[in-house]
Amino acid sequence: MTIMGIIIAGGHGQIGLRLAALLGPGATGLVRNPAHLADVEATGARAVLCDLERAGIDEVARVVEGASAVVFAAGAGPGSGTARKDTVDKGASVLLADAAGRAGVRRFVQISSMGAGKPPAPGRDEVWAAYIKAKTEAEEDLRARDLDWTILRPGRLTNDPGTGRVLLAPEVPPGAVPRDDVAAVVVALLDDQGSVRRTLELVSGDTPISDLAGRE
Repeated sequence: MTIMGIIIAGGHGQIGLRLAALLGPGATGLVRNPAHLADVEATGARAVLCDLERAGIDEVARVVEGASAVVFAAGAGPGSGTARKDTVDKGASVLLADAAGRAGVRRFVQISSMGAGKPPAPGRDEVWAAYIKAKTEAEEDLRARDLDWTILRPGRLTNDPGTGRVLLAPEVPPGAVPRDDVAAVVVALLDDQGSVRRTLELVSGDTPISDLAGRE
């Protein structure tokens, strides 16, 4: 698949901006705040104002129409309450998948979180529990769809410089991974038919990211 026409939901997020910089003019970052348009465009990507908490399916379908893939990199972010975990981490993903299906865009990469699919660890607060619940339900929604989906579950995210080497598998030990490497793995997965309809966990490791792309 040629890396072009990639829609990034959460275009102004920390992973979204890194991904936009890697993809360049072939990517379009969706943002909900007009003040963020310039930051996305500074990466070389296009930017479109589209608030996935407020938009309807028709609007979003028009935005993604003609794309070769969509990437859900959005999240309510630190400091948001339980309600926005549901409306962003789950609701926005469901809406984007609905729109992709309507627009005929089959490739869908969802950035989830390690820990999704399991009950929250004892002792974690209610916001974390709501986050994991939302990510789990977003994953379940996507798996039920007739799309060429891949679900990526990164470990603890850091702002350390990327190493270009990771451990990517259906289940990996808990660990951390730089956001730089998460974005680079997403680019590789977009061109990796071997990852279609798979849920993969990601932490730092020894496998070069360049070895991931193009697998059948």
